[in-house]
Amino acid sequence: MLASMKDVLLDQLAACHNDESWFKPSITILNDVSVNDAIWKAEDDPHSIWEIANHLIFWNEMWINRFINDDSFEKSTTTNDETFELDHLKQDEASWNETMQRLSNGFAHWREVITNCDDSKLEKIIPSYFNAQWWGVISNLCIHNAYHIGQMMLLKKQVQKYRS
Repeated sequence: MLASMKDVLLDQLAACHNDESWFKPSITILNDVSVNDAIWKAEDDPHSIWEIANHLIFWNEMWINRFINDDSFEKSTTTNDETFELDHLKQDEASWNETMQRLSNGFAHWREVITNCDDSKLEKIIPSYFNAQWWGVISNLCIHNAYHIGQMMLLKKQVQKYRS
């Protein structure tokens, strides 16, 4: 039996969120990351784990809002570089926990929305985005998430090595 588009997208989102399959999911990677680990930057890397988490939150929330609102929403004026920004006044345990929860909630929300949508929604074309179909955009969003989750894993390994 062939998997449906929904099944594939749900599998991709689970892999990024909490299903240990081919790579460590975000929930596993971030589970024991402290605030100091989350803000640490390698000399040759422009972003910290926390900044990457902020970037993923921005894009996941932006695209789910577009999906839910049928692509009729106010366009963001935020630049890609700004999506990584970290509030230097809120670098505490509570803020870090909120960031991790927001990232996790975003993946869970995507899975809920996809589970409950009609297949026709996934096949719908997005005229304002290269006439791409929703299933393709969501699949590419998952690839984007996986890429940055890999970066977070490498940064976590680097910070552990640096601190030991």
